[in-house]
Amino acid sequence: MTDDILLPFSFPAVSRKKVSAAFDGGRISSDGGVMLLAEADRRLGLANRLAAVIADPRDPMRITHSLADILRARILAIACGWEDADDLDHLRRDPAFKLACGRLPDSGIDLCSQPTVSRWENAPSLREILRLMGVLVDLWCASYATPPEAVTLDIDDTCDTVHGYQQLSLFNAHYDERCFLPIHIYDTATSRPVAMILRPGKTPTGTEIRSHLRRLVRRIRRHWPTTKLTIRGDSHYGRAEVMDWCDDNGIDYVFGLQGNRVLTRAVDAVADDIRTRRAETANPCLRGYTETRYQAKSWKTDRRACARIEATTLGLDIRFVVTSLASRSAEFIYDTLYCERGQAENLIKMHKAQLASDRTSCRSPLANQMRLILHTAAYWLMLTLRDAIPKTHALAKAEFATLRLRVLKVAARVIETASRIRIAFAAHCPDAALIRHLANTLLPAGP
Repeated sequence: MTDDILLPFSFPAVSRKKVSAAFDGGRISSDGGVMLLAEADRRLGLANRLAAVIADPRDPMRITHSLADILRARILAIACGWEDADDLDHLRRDPAFKLACGRLPDSGIDLCSQPTVSRWENAPSLREILRLMGVLVDLWCASYATPPEAVTLDIDDTCDTVHGYQQLSLFNAHYDERCFLPIHIYDTATSRPVAMILRPGKTPTGTEIRSHLRRLVRRIRRHWPTTKLTIRGDSHYGRAEVMDWCDDNGIDYVFGLQGNRVLTRAVDAVADDIRTRRAETANPCLRGYTETRYQAKSWKTDRRACARIEATTLGLDIRFVVTSLASRSAEFIYDTLYCERGQAENLIKMHKAQLASDRTSCRSPLANQMRLILHTAAYWLMLTLRDAIPKTHALAKAEFATLRLRVLKVAARVIETASRIRIAFAAHCPDAALIRHLANTLLPAGP
């Protein structure tokens, strides 16, 4: 039977010349830039690090695909926009992907298929999942050449809508969906991911948040015993248990604080002054800052609360944050330090919308956490690729979707001969100079 994809088809004529097409161009890959990601993986040693903490009970004499190769193929596919394991059934013969995974494009065996990937997504135990998460924390710590003096970690959660009745999925009234609410923790100053934790679709309790932070900080302290850590998050992370634990362990924090009548009365004099001055000057908007000491009933002690007061023609808008930081003004604490956490939401957006980290459709929560780890590994590869771009280049701060379109989704013909392999990119590739620069930058130094 004739394969339909080999049959020619037509397009409208151009300048009275017939235009025909067929999928007979040879060994051409639509993801030629995946070789850049392969170099990023070699630099980080990411797939090998993840594979090293998972037990492989298979007979070594019968293994066709090593665990590192399976994870590498899955991570590279995610980074290139192929977020489902099913996609490996088509990509396993792609010459660029085979080459990126260390296989010869023509004479080498094909990559693993979807069933193999799915088995390993479901294979790790809880203890191994924790080790994998530890690898990602270690990778973040190793990304600094020397231990930093201070680091601020942003913690937030995001709605991960489920498509069935997976374990841990709950109905969340705020989002009006059955969902997970995974916690994302980032080093926002560098855009680097620190930890991604799958959890039920409900607001986390103070005890749960404290447990996650305790395990994370314990891991970080193995590398950086003296680095000053600051935790930053929204109001539902500013729980009494969390702040008490931070106070006891010398960790600073800046959390949103929900307003109430007691806090409003404490700043009423300053708020009235701002409102009056705005009316007198006919200013459409006037903003001011103040601070007070506040102790909720569940708190063991009073804490510093900073307020941002904004008077407009519509009335007053007062927002509060609670912090352990004694220095710096209330304006700096709110406008500069706290509001910078908005960047973490942009990072979550890239993680979800551009790397499809919400594809947590497995029934088992361990398998879904494993997927979250794999998508975070793909995030690391994309970030490493972006960090290698010169700071003056237009793509130096590009989002991952733009980066994928410009330097990964590039057609390339892969030619294997007896003695060498040649990759032929398009002669008129718009970003040829950047791709050449990235290849040379990410190439490991020789002896």
